[in-house]
Amino acid sequence: MNKVFYLLCFSLIVFNSCKGTKAVTGSGIKKLSAEKVIANHYNRSFNFKTLNARVKVRYDDGKKSFSPSATMRFEKDKVIWVSVKMLGITLAKALITPEKVSYYEKIDNTYFEGDFKVLSEWLGTDNLDFDKVQQMLLGQALFNLREDKYNSSVTDQTYQLKPKKELELFERLFLIQPNSFKIAAQELKQPLENRNLKIKYENYQKVGNQDFPKDIEIEAMQGDEKTIIGIEYKQVDYNARVSFPFKIPSGYKEVTIQ
Repeated sequence: MNKVFYLLCFSLIVFNSCKGTKAVTGSGIKKLSAEKVIANHYNRSFNFKTLNARVKVRYDDGKKSFSPSATMRFEKDKVIWVSVKMLGITLAKALITPEKVSYYEKIDNTYFEGDFKVLSEWLGTDNLDFDKVQQMLLGQALFNLREDKYNSSVTDQTYQLKPKKELELFERLFLIQPNSFKIAAQELKQPLENRNLKIKYENYQKVGNQDFPKDIEIEAMQGDEKTIIGIEYKQVDYNARVSFPFKIPSGYKEVTIQ
């Protein structure tokens, strides 16, 4: 079970600016159709070519906890690169593309290289891919909302979207802020597997006059085991020149998934 949480959390990680925007308070939220909410959500997508961010990560699985810093870089729809450090020492690096996931960590001198199909089978889902990791880190819906039909309602000062027809083995829920139409929270359940993934976007910040996540809280549960990850974007630059240095050190042991 530990390896499942480790990889899930790693994927999510790998998956001090302006004040955060918050959901509208009061009861005067205009009712909108699901189609209108979804259209506004995608119209407010963060527009960029590259990103370079300093990130603070909090990890707690009930048995151990730590809080490393990280550098996270994106080339939109092509690359996510992560370098994790503690006390200024690089502990791990990851390089994620639509075709491949690679990482190495220095504590146990291990590395992994494989595609999302292998990871999905290991995690017991066919739905993990590059796009979902990228969208989650940018404050967008994990699933393409335009591919299904949804019911829209106003709940807890947010627009709630629930599919009219659920995917087999999955239950999905999306809460969208009425002022910015960014994701306030999203939840993915696998009842038969007793799995539950909740992602909350505590607040947003302005980056180049666009709304970008400031704090993300991820709660992954399976049975009685719970892992909580906090991601805080400390500084975000976009459309800057970025590089993705990555080379697995010689002598490292490959992690195999069975």
